[in-house]
Amino acid sequence: MVERRVPRWSEFSELVRPRRVPGDATDRRLARAATIGDLRELARRTVPRAVFDYTDGGAGAEISLRRSREAFERVEFCPRVLRDVSVVDPSTTLLGAPSALPLALAPTGFTRLMHSEGESAVGRVAERVGVPYALSTMGTTSVEALAAAAPGARKWFQLYLWRDRDASAALVERARAAGYEALVLTVDTPVAGPRLRDVRNGFSIPPALTVRTVANAAVHPRWWVDLLTTPPLEFASLRSWGGTIADLVDRVFEPAATIADVERLRASWPGPLVVKGVQGVDDARAVVDAGADAVVVSNHGGRQLDRSPTPLEQLPAVARAVGDRAEVYVDGGVLDGADVVAAVALGARACLVGRAYLYGLMAGGERGVQRAADILTREVTRTMQLLGVAGVAELTPERARLRP
Repeated sequence: MVERRVPRWSEFSELVRPRRVPGDATDRRLARAATIGDLRELARRTVPRAVFDYTDGGAGAEISLRRSREAFERVEFCPRVLRDVSVVDPSTTLLGAPSALPLALAPTGFTRLMHSEGESAVGRVAERVGVPYALSTMGTTSVEALAAAAPGARKWFQLYLWRDRDASAALVERARAAGYEALVLTVDTPVAGPRLRDVRNGFSIPPALTVRTVANAAVHPRWWVDLLTTPPLEFASLRSWGGTIADLVDRVFEPAATIADVERLRASWPGPLVVKGVQGVDDARAVVDAGADAVVVSNHGGRQLDRSPTPLEQLPAVARAVGDRAEVYVDGGVLDGADVVAAVALGARACLVGRAYLYGLMAGGERGVQRAADILTREVTRTMQLLGVAGVAELTPERARLRP
């Protein structure tokens, strides 16, 4: 038999712990987000469907997109116990300079469509956190405006090669003059990938006022008011554009680019050169031979060639092939700090993270990007502690493996 009694108030009062609720509605929403997946759901409810799908989607049947995520789900960690992990240091060096985490915020196009604060918000968070941020050629903030918004950030400039080589060269010169430390050449976009969500949504830049978008405005009035009452979109590379993204890529980008273009950029750019979009050992060797200081094993987040190689699966072989001559990064499917830890253990110097912070941006502007960074930082640190490693140098191949 269980003896029943009336509890004393002193006992009951210990259980009453009122939760401090932020006064601002955005802060309240963000405070409930414990994972990047939570931010993704907030973003889905906050912005129009076409904007969310542009960020969230991939090419074709999105097989590459799913495989990238599934590869991280196959990671099995190999922890050691009885290690002193009371203090862990997740910092590293990228391109010879300190980074607070083994990650960089990846270049993303049309970022002010996600939230009017756009790239400037991302740059300010990168500055506070202490990680690099790469501004895209197709960004909606100019190289000069980002430099002014985040003067202390480590700024990289991502370049697509254009048919108009003089225009490409002028962009590179602007980035150099504005103090950008590294150039990130993306090489996996000779033409646009078949992004079917965008096709089905009728997505264009700027958004066209159709029956569908007007109906969607009724559901997301705050986003539309934000778009229409802030300065018009200004691209890092174009003053204006009206049409689909695929039309823009096919009209402007250079499908005839070769390894000679990498060599020419190496000769003209004084700082570190990163080549993004490498998907195998042979191409990794070729771009490093041409002068690249780092390569990004990437299939463009599954947004170009569907059924392309899965970056995490290609990473160990690329790291073995060129890791003694260049830094090796990886992107695609990185949605958790544990993913970052796994990628480093499998051979990456760092991960490039794109969708994760864009979900935060859509959910809450700069505060949402900061929330994403805080989540990833916490997850990286805790995963290292649970693995029994106190520093990034201890994240060796013995600490993680891919299950069949």
